[in-house]
Amino acid sequence: MVSAVEQMAANTSWAALGRATDLRNRILFTLGLLVVYRLGTFIPVPGIDGAALQEFMEQAQQGIGGMLSMFTGGALGRMGIFALGIMPYISASIIVQLLTSMVPQLEQLKKEGEQGRKKINQYTRYGTVLLATLQAYGLAASLEAGDLVTDPGLFFRVSCLITLVGGTMFLMWLGEQITARGIGNGISLIIFVGIIAEIPAALAQFFASGRSGAISPAVIVGVIVMVIATIAFVVFMERALRKIAIQYPRRQVGMKVMEGQNSHLPVKVNPSGVIPAIFASSLLLLPTTISTFSGAQTGPVMLTILAYFGPGQPLYLAFFTAMIVFFAYFYTFNVSFKPDDVADNLKNQNGFIPGIRPGKKTAEHLEYVVNRVLVLGSGYLAAVCLLPEVLRGQFAIPFYFGGTSVLIVVSVTMDTIQQVQSHLLAHQYESLIQKSQIRGKGKGRKKKGPARR
Repeated sequence: MVSAVEQMAANTSWAALGRATDLRNRILFTLGLLVVYRLGTFIPVPGIDGAALQEFMEQAQQGIGGMLSMFTGGALGRMGIFALGIMPYISASIIVQLLTSMVPQLEQLKKEGEQGRKKINQYTRYGTVLLATLQAYGLAASLEAGDLVTDPGLFFRVSCLITLVGGTMFLMWLGEQITARGIGNGISLIIFVGIIAEIPAALAQFFASGRSGAISPAVIVGVIVMVIATIAFVVFMERALRKIAIQYPRRQVGMKVMEGQNSHLPVKVNPSGVIPAIFASSLLLLPTTISTFSGAQTGPVMLTILAYFGPGQPLYLAFFTAMIVFFAYFYTFNVSFKPDDVADNLKNQNGFIPGIRPGKKTAEHLEYVVNRVLVLGSGYLAAVCLLPEVLRGQFAIPFYFGGTSVLIVVSVTMDTIQQVQSHLLAHQYESLIQKSQIRGKGKGRKKKGPARR
């Protein structure tokens, strides 16, 4: 028997978008802020030699520069005010979440509800300013070392630092506004739009290499097939669930006896979504960013790091895999699925897992199940992110295309569409409630009879 909620969800159509005023305003607000972000990527940092930068990026685009440009929406290639992107904020979030699980004071703040969450967010903003300042100064010094500045000196470094830090903080504010007043996750959408904006130019370059004979037609067809297969695999895995059986006993509410119910607790194969891939990528971008722009002035320490941790190197792939697996487990058990909290909620609702005692035993069982599920989920994330890296190194594809990009695009698209459908479903509920109230008022009216004398 299909429930009324499932029937309503199946009947939800995009034509209802015109009647959902609040949802339409949220979508327009989100699109407006994303347009502001894209315009900001074209505003250059003062003091940059445009011709030298363009020539340099054409050469760097063949390697790591393509990856950096992809993740910043092209702002780094044009040295725009958003050249650092949103990565400092993501790195600060990683550090604060790690500290929250290790420092008792921060862990206590996390349990204080809305006020504690606000304080933790404030600490994350402070960390973002600090990390953005360090990265901006390193990038300014690297630009000077690479002879990409018209007038090097202290004034350029200060102006570049202020501009880049201000751009990152503005992006952080945009992301928070989209999350609060728009649709979807603002930070993920900013990265999503940056990747989507760079795909047409990358595809044009890829097909141009095929026409010139630099890449064989078989490789072009293979890459296209790989992209389609990766997208299908990501969609399948993101929708995969592990259902844990839940039972609710028969209970009496007032004079009414409620029969026992059987339900299930859905556990996604990948509960953390695209977060581990973004976190791992952000940790690997900083040294490559500095080395890309420092050119021949790169020091021996940085050269050694790049020799072992450059894209396609064994240590790079091993470190990337380890970070993805670590963040998949860390984010799942600390943010998206907490076994202790889920067990307490089930106990408060008189629900239980058949054969498992409520409370601590339920939490241990949930942790055991999620640990086993995450073996598959983290392996899937690592495979999607690393397979294109290996193929790109083997076939020398002249632009950056990674599984991280596909994972971000597909996951953010699915999440945003799901939120839009949730808003449409809520709008249908409100319409039904209003109609039922109007009908109830109409039926409740009675004709007045003659007054008694």
